[in-house]
Amino acid sequence: MTLEATVSMGWVNTVIDAAERLGVDVETLLSAAGISTEALSWERWPIDHITRLWHGAERCTGDSGFGLKAGAGVRPASIDVVSFALQSAATLRDAIMMVQKYQRLISDGGRFQMLPGHRGTWIVYHPRQGHLVFSPHQLEAVLAAVITFSGWLTGACLNPIKVQFSQVRLGPEAGYQAIFDCPVEFEQAFSGLLVDNAELDKPLPRADSGLAQVHDQFSAGRLAALGMQHAPRPDLRQWLMTQMSQTLPRRRDAARALGVSERTLARRLQAEGQTFNNLLDDVRKELALQAVTRQQQSLADIAQSLGYAEASTFYRAFHRWTGMPPARWRRENAG
Repeated sequence: MTLEATVSMGWVNTVIDAAERLGVDVETLLSAAGISTEALSWERWPIDHITRLWHGAERCTGDSGFGLKAGAGVRPASIDVVSFALQSAATLRDAIMMVQKYQRLISDGGRFQMLPGHRGTWIVYHPRQGHLVFSPHQLEAVLAAVITFSGWLTGACLNPIKVQFSQVRLGPEAGYQAIFDCPVEFEQAFSGLLVDNAELDKPLPRADSGLAQVHDQFSAGRLAALGMQHAPRPDLRQWLMTQMSQTLPRRRDAARALGVSERTLARRLQAEGQTFNNLLDDVRKELALQAVTRQQQSLADIAQSLGYAEASTFYRAFHRWTGMPPARWRRENAG
């Protein structure tokens, strides 16, 4: 469990550079965000600092497409040393898995999930905010950045089958079409891109297994060093993932696994704007989406494996998560 969510300066500079391209200098931007210029010398920023920066950029630029433009302007330096690992990956799918593995080096502000289907795979982004409410431009920047980096890796423009956002549309439709060139939907159950499996599994032009191994080891070392700076503990989410069964994991057991008291665990979760039950619900949702999409288990078996005593209770929870019953979700995501 990471107690202090942070973000790399590479991603911070992505926001600053996008604002400067729109005529807003860094001093004006930082002033609007309420951040000292001293922060530019830090190695990483607290997650709430970059949220302030995004909100400041919104106000200073007055551009409803700011997030999309920021994401379209990302460069290898935006994602720290992870960019070196990506360029030697075998396929785009492998590259995205590398981002999942080393997401913390870029930012603690969210995580990627892949939901494979018969024809296409959803690349889903789950944002994680601090005390401050995320700017919706942050989410648009991330999905736009996926398109930009995919083009950088493949040497061709990635055309998703569909893109969707959990939020309302921020700018003109033309702005989304310029970036994604496919149907874009809003106010959906999650934010992500549906990409053809053939595109994800096509060999990348700069694939190099030897270099991939070197970069993987280097990124792993950087990740370990980052963890040492923040008093590493077993990740609670991962622990919940491994403990999920017909019997739900309990907070008491989670606290024991983390080596803290229940009260301390509750206090630290509260500091992140989280509760044990909410995190448990989030993990059940993630596992449910994966299981229902894979179509290898009956819905009743999935419900039981996630600790639901009655299938009907699982169906209600799934509808709350996605806005539709699991059977319909399964049909619509069959690929």
